[in-house]
Amino acid sequence: MAKIQLNVRVDEGTARAARERALARGMSVNRYIEELVRQDTGEVGHTFVEAAADFMKQYESVFADEFGADGSSTREGRR
Repeated sequence: MAKIQLNVRVDEGTARAARERALARGMSVNRYIEELVRQDTGEVGHTFVEAAADFMKQYESVFADEFGADGSSTREGRR
């Protein structure tokens, strides 16, 4: 995907905070802000939900064996 330059103006405190947070995460300020926008637009959450759905689909039989169709445990001593 092509990158587009976007210039923004923020106060000193916001700029300092962005630099500090990016540094703490080991990433550039550009990448940090890009991730914030993705989180805000739900892309990260949507990706998580898709991954969780894929996981559940893949391990559905394991959960059914362990907990049964009604969600109760099929092993003795568990509820």
